[in-house]
Amino acid sequence: MDKMLTTDPWEQDHLHEECGVFGVYGAEGAAALTALGLHALQHRGQEAAGITSFDGKDFHTHRAMGHVAGNFDNDAVIGQLKGEIAIGHNRYSTTGETALRNVQPLFAELASGGFSVAHNGNISNAMTLRRELVRRGAIFQSTSDTEVIIHLVATSSYRTLLDRFIDALKRVEGAYSLICLTPEGMLACRDPLGIRPLVLGRLGDSYILASETVALDMVGATFLRQVEPGELIIITGRGLRSIRPFAPQRARPCIFEHVYFSRPDSMLDGSSVYEVRKRIGAELARENPVAADMVVPVPDSGVPGAIGYAQEAGIPFELGIIRSHYIGRTFIQPGDQIRNLGVKLKHNANRALIQGKRIVLIDDSIVRGTTSVKIVQMLQEAGAQEVHMRIASPPTRHSCFYGVDTPERAKLLAAQMDVERMRDFIKVDSLAFLSIDGLYRAVGEPMRDEHAPQYCDACFTGDYPTRLTDQEEVEVPDQLSLLAERVI
Repeated sequence: MDKMLTTDPWEQDHLHEECGVFGVYGAEGAAALTALGLHALQHRGQEAAGITSFDGKDFHTHRAMGHVAGNFDNDAVIGQLKGEIAIGHNRYSTTGETALRNVQPLFAELASGGFSVAHNGNISNAMTLRRELVRRGAIFQSTSDTEVIIHLVATSSYRTLLDRFIDALKRVEGAYSLICLTPEGMLACRDPLGIRPLVLGRLGDSYILASETVALDMVGATFLRQVEPGELIIITGRGLRSIRPFAPQRARPCIFEHVYFSRPDSMLDGSSVYEVRKRIGAELARENPVAADMVVPVPDSGVPGAIGYAQEAGIPFELGIIRSHYIGRTFIQPGDQIRNLGVKLKHNANRALIQGKRIVLIDDSIVRGTTSVKIVQMLQEAGAQEVHMRIASPPTRHSCFYGVDTPERAKLLAAQMDVERMRDFIKVDSLAFLSIDGLYRAVGEPMRDEHAPQYCDACFTGDYPTRLTDQEEVEVPDQLSLLAERVI
């Protein structure tokens, strides 16, 4: 029987982007602008997209599975999303099933009126909070961790919506960049550690909020600044104001945004993502040189790092692997033979270029390692004399619980093997990773401060910056529950 593969096989072995959020306040055609912004943020989530708008009286929502294109390039759809205020969301699920009920923005009617929320990140105590809320009578409509925020706002004992929102956020752990739509205006907030990014821009008299600066570029907005960690922005008809309702903490933004997640044409923490990735490649060349004929990136994420490596090492940069941009994420695979060839639907070795050559192969990371095996085999079958693999980040040894779809630790290759065993598994002539200090140097720090890390780098170091309440409960069973089982 034919089998359906729901994702491109190359993408099964990558850390998947979290989500993208975008908001417009005070612009004619806010929904259309939001759709454009979501186009620019499509790389952050390709599973589903949604937009909610407010026309001063009613809320309007359209959510759909799949890409922004095809769902929001329809005049009829955009025409139904009336109003000068809108928020949007691109989704790649890290919690909750793949289903329309989990597509954001989520919306609910509260005592104060409509409330819609778009969330990038992951609430690491969501299961614990959810159980508590259900015991108190809450009825959940989704399996998304984001819905916990709505219920916490709804059940807060504070009087004003703003105070209820702050009260809710003080109960959640983990990472979040939120944009919320209310009858009074728009709320935007970044978690106290600033793990997930959020930026503020201006388009004429309107305000724009987005996960990345590239989305501001898309709509012609001017970048004002990043939303600071722990900052809550309130935008109403009276203008914009900022408050800081949380106790100050040392910021720890996600360092993997620089390595892979953010688009290369974005600015992040005051630096060009593209330039940082080139510096990462240069650090990699200084730390791990090798005699070779050419530097070849795994497209597209390995390209800036490969350019930096080639420039620093004085070795020619070449496109030894050609990527097809026309493969969909879903296709029929009739049997094992065709399935094994399926990887070539997306990448193919440039045989005439690499035959007989010594190759330095650059990729951003190794997750399960299965894709690396196929890439190396493809180059070797095309006649590469040697393949030396260089990875533009440290070994990924730990799962992320802050909004990145990371495999469980048992499936991370670097958590199970040392570098030499990984080299043997992938079957390359040599394998080397960027050091953690090399990564910090590339982003502008002299080295990693092990006593006070400047970034969240838990996927590399296991140093998680917040409590992981839900994980702790899984790993340490509730003793009362165990006692009850014994009594029964």
